[in-house]
Amino acid sequence: MAERLAAHTTLRVGGPSRAWVEPDSEAELIEAVRAADEAGEPLLILGGGSNLLVADEGFPGTVVHTGRLRGIHTEDVAACAGAFINVAAGEPWDAFVAETITRRQVGIEALSGIPGLVGATPIQNVGAYGQEVSQTIARVRVYDRAEHRIVTRSTVDCHFGYRRSLFKAIPDRFVVLTVSFQFRLGTMSEPVRYAELARALGVEPGTRAPMVEVRQAVLELRRGKGMVLNADDHDTWSAGSFFTNPLVSAAVAAGLPSDAPRYPQPDGTVKTSAAWLIEHAGFSRGYGSGLARISTKHSLALTNRGGATAADVLELAREVREGVENAYGVRLVPEPVLVGATLGT
Repeated sequence: MAERLAAHTTLRVGGPSRAWVEPDSEAELIEAVRAADEAGEPLLILGGGSNLLVADEGFPGTVVHTGRLRGIHTEDVAACAGAFINVAAGEPWDAFVAETITRRQVGIEALSGIPGLVGATPIQNVGAYGQEVSQTIARVRVYDRAEHRIVTRSTVDCHFGYRRSLFKAIPDRFVVLTVSFQFRLGTMSEPVRYAELARALGVEPGTRAPMVEVRQAVLELRRGKGMVLNADDHDTWSAGSFFTNPLVSAAVAAGLPSDAPRYPQPDGTVKTSAAWLIEHAGFSRGYGSGLARISTKHSLALTNRGGATAADVLELAREVREGVENAYGVRLVPEPVLVGATLGT
């Protein structure tokens, strides 16, 4: 059965799949993956569709949707060791974050409001407001399509980095089944590292705040940027941040304007702000004349104003990338997974 993929992505663009499968169990998921692999069929694993841009031509293979794989199981809770939680790939991420706060499990409160499912979070090493999921992930259980078996990878074996992981580096090999988290217990958040969030909470950076208040503050900040899904708000018809913050050499960073943000990294590179580069290259919020435009609330989000095609979004992305590169010599890297599409060389 074919399925129009625009209906399953937050950008709301994308053509049909050749086949669509929604397994009800882990065993059914693995069987669907095996069947596609044995037939030499192109395969796309789809979760919440919040970090995906699918071409207008669609996907010429089988799409396996993981949304029915549900379950949150507590393996252990101890005052000294914290809580160890196993979460199925199909659990909605933000609902899980809310539940951890209710259960006094500390560590992902600043990741509130992020759309999508739990299984996608280790692939991208999802992060926001000073937290990344890799800080609380203990292990990831996956189906290895090359070895045809289920394996469990520790945090070290996942090779997490800024918006990257082993699973992203080898995109067609692993299917996430379960993500296990280790949380400390309490009511106060992890230290608030992100200056904007600290200001919203009225605390000094590096201090803690009640987790409930952190969640509320993050949700308000995200809503102000169009980053909390709302069917009536076209600024949320996006894939979130379309470009990652660039990691550049110290020499390139030194050549940027003096007011460009610079965040030195342990490996000697320097992180700068994609949003700053985009805005200062002449692409203001709301930029664009067609059905795909930069968000009116956040310059990193490319949005569908209603009726946009994947080609429209890609054309805008190319224009922004080329403008930033011409202005500053920095080539932006797209954050969403592009399926059947490319920004070109």
